[in-house]
Amino acid sequence: QVHLVESGGGLVQPGGSLRLSCAASGSIFGINGMGWYRQAPGKERELVAIITYGGNTNYADSVEGRFTISRDNANNTVYLQMNSLKPEDTAIYYCNAEIYRGSWLDYWGQGTQVTVSS
Repeated sequence: QVHLVESGGGLVQPGGSLRLSCAASGSIFGINGMGWYRQAPGKERELVAIITYGGNTNYADSVEGRFTISRDNANNTVYLQMNSLKPEDTAIYYCNAEIYRGSWLDYWGQGTQVTVSS
C-alpha cells in the first residue's frame, strides 16, 4: 500500500508565504513525476506545478514566479514553496505522484487547506 501525506497548509495573510510538504511511503519501487494540484470551492481541480525525477519543472501561469516546486528523491518527498500569496490561491492543495509498484499508477494525498485572507 502507498500513502501520500501532505503537511504545511494553513491560514496566511495576502503577501505571506507557506511551504507545503508531501511524503510518499509504503511499497514503492520508484517514483516518476510528482506534483501539486489545487481545487477551490465551486471550481475544478487544476494543476499548480509538477517536477520530474530529474528536476524539470512546469508551473501554471497563475503561480509562475511566486511558487517553487522541489523534491528530495532520497526521501520520496515533494515540496511547494508559495510566496506572495493572493486570496485567489485559497484552495485545497493535493499532492500527486506517479509511482511504480509493478506498473505505473497515479496516487493522491488527502489534501491540505490553504487559506489566504486578511
